[in-house]
Amino acid sequence: MQVFRRLAIAAVLGGLGFSLCAHAADGHGLYVTEVTAESEARLHELVDRGYEVDAVWGAKGRVYLEEREIAALEAAGYTVTILERQGGGAGAKDLGAYHSYAELTAQLQDYAQDYPDLCVLTSLGTSVQGRQLWALRVSDNPGIDEVEPEFKYISTMHGDEPLGTELLLYLIEALLTGHGVDTRLTAIMDNTDITFVPLMNPDGLELGTRRNANNIDLNRNFPIFGVHYTGNIYSGEGLHQTGRQVEVQRVMTWNAANSFVLSANFHTGALVVNYPYDDGGVASGVNAPTPDDPLMQALALGYAEQNAPMYASLEFPNGIVNGSEWFRVMDGMQDWNYRYLGCIDFTIELSNIKKPAENSLAAFWADNEEALLVYLEAVQHGLRGAVRDAQTDEPLYAKVTVQGNTQPVFSDPDQGDYYRLLLPGTYTVTIEAPGYASKNFPGVSIAEGSATVLDTELLPLGDADNDGRDNDVEGTDDVDGDALPNYLDADSDGDGLPDSFEDDSDADGDLLPQWLDADSDDDGHADHQEYLAGTDPNDALDFLDVPLGAREQPGLLLLCLLPVFYIQAVRTRKSQDPQ
Repeated sequence: MQVFRRLAIAAVLGGLGFSLCAHAADGHGLYVTEVTAESEARLHELVDRGYEVDAVWGAKGRVYLEEREIAALEAAGYTVTILERQGGGAGAKDLGAYHSYAELTAQLQDYAQDYPDLCVLTSLGTSVQGRQLWALRVSDNPGIDEVEPEFKYISTMHGDEPLGTELLLYLIEALLTGHGVDTRLTAIMDNTDITFVPLMNPDGLELGTRRNANNIDLNRNFPIFGVHYTGNIYSGEGLHQTGRQVEVQRVMTWNAANSFVLSANFHTGALVVNYPYDDGGVASGVNAPTPDDPLMQALALGYAEQNAPMYASLEFPNGIVNGSEWFRVMDGMQDWNYRYLGCIDFTIELSNIKKPAENSLAAFWADNEEALLVYLEAVQHGLRGAVRDAQTDEPLYAKVTVQGNTQPVFSDPDQGDYYRLLLPGTYTVTIEAPGYASKNFPGVSIAEGSATVLDTELLPLGDADNDGRDNDVEGTDDVDGDALPNYLDADSDGDGLPDSFEDDSDADGDLLPQWLDADSDDDGHADHQEYLAGTDPNDALDFLDVPLGAREQPGLLLLCLLPVFYIQAVRTRKSQDPQ
């Protein structure tokens, strides 16, 4: 697809006849464009007006334009497609030039201004030298936490590897301009919460170095599993940020505050998709598979096979490699994402050359465009659902595991939604949350394409009869059929007598033992009165109220009071038993 950038201006210039001198004074750089008009004659009008037309093919022409000229032509009904940018200065995104930090900042701010309904620009914090770590959130509702998977792309944590920054800008461009126009891009935007961090190491980029301003490699600065942590975010394990570089701290905090499902970070220096583990506790050069190894390989292959040069690699079969098998990285970002957060993260190496020539950027975009989209779309596969409290319908922060796989994923505590990437097959799934009875789901079938949906509600612990109410407020139900309401059934010491019969104290001074005082509906009348009466528990009953007519029929009255006499007899006998 073509990357097309619509450029906003404060006011539409009147007509098309401003002078070439004014063009030169604008200072925004020169763009190589393809201009399409409604007719050949209409295109030739541009030549007559002094525009720098380089070639004409019927109603199309290659024209060199400045930023404001592009806006004026679009306002006049021409279609302008940017092919390349020449010259310097901040401004619109295009193919053919690397961005400085200042240019990147201006570009991202332009996107946020031009597409306020599709993207939101925030900062994760500042670098060592005070530069912003920009994050652009892209979605159909970018300011709302919707029930949809969260995805992220990060680039250039090594300052001398800027190619990924440019490719992410091209992808942002395609998504923003394609929403509402291209069916596929619209579906991606409408169903995925995407965040781009195009430049994680702005100081390194400006300094022209791999490391940050403190001379530290950011991809060797994350916590090491088994050394700094052994649990995960769900188990309450801390972030262990102390002493880490500020850029790493900011990215860790941001990741922990969100519920990312799938991600990738971009590098150069090789041409391969590197999947975890980078460090699996084995020697460098030895394969270290994760519990999700078949899935990892399938996802990596999904990217590589869309990138012809990568897939044809002679060094890496099919363009993919296990990180540890390539070479061990003990404190890298991708393992930390997977182990600590349950987010699958890949390190994608885009080029054997660290910083390819600017005139090759368009070719790299062509090689990676489809791969970037396919990988992004993979977040929609596998298993998804929502976990809620069975009583309140509130979302739950839950853990989801698959039998035979030790790696969990976690629901979003704000929405209760979870996403478990899985290959097609049949699985047994367990969903659990602290303070709730867990649930097992055998025979969950996962097919190709859209994710299988498995929503569930979990019951709080202490609800023995699974009716959605706590044992302490069961009222007059008799679930076990013993002719006693549930509120009288508890037997904590296992002696065969309900606890409610065994408390002889008279705490409230009503001359009745506590076992007769239970009032679960707080209407001022003991539950046993209302149970024997057989009336609505909320009725106002006197102490000796019985079913209608019982007072006038002594036999019926005696029958209604027999359970009370029986209970008292049992209590008396128990008190006389030898100890």
